[in-house]
Amino acid sequence: MSENLILISGSKEEQYSSLLPQIKSLVEGETDLIANLANVTAALKEAFRFFWVGFYLVKENELVLAPFQGPIACTRIRKGRGVCGTAWQEKQTLIVPDVDAFPGHIACSSLSRSEIVVPLLKDGEVWGVLDIDSEQLSTFDETDKKYLEKLCTYL
Repeated sequence: MSENLILISGSKEEQYSSLLPQIKSLVEGETDLIANLANVTAALKEAFRFFWVGFYLVKENELVLAPFQGPIACTRIRKGRGVCGTAWQEKQTLIVPDVDAFPGHIACSSLSRSEIVVPLLKDGEVWGVLDIDSEQLSTFDETDKKYLEKLCTYL
């Protein structure tokens, strides 16, 4: 695939339906994890203009910051702490309409208002998470969950 995305306007569903095959093509055949994570974050940020898009990888029982797009971020997160650590612990996607209402939310940026975190699973174990933040309340929904979970299977 070329290094250019074809971005469409339309519903969120239409945007994801157009973007995901492009991302799949981009990461297929590339064996370097960091390169793939970097391109996925760039593609999501460019397509949806999210405030922050990034990955955390499990290393020595912590989530450690990996490729991301956006302002600087928390470097390490313990299991069960914040939205990312909770998604890791529960092994399930978390949609948080208002981060200020989430018990134990870690405020890497006070501008973040809503968040979705998708665990990256292999053989039932979490090896990382995809974390996306928005400056708006209630940005994320079941459509995001559906397509982002599918996208994470490409990694």
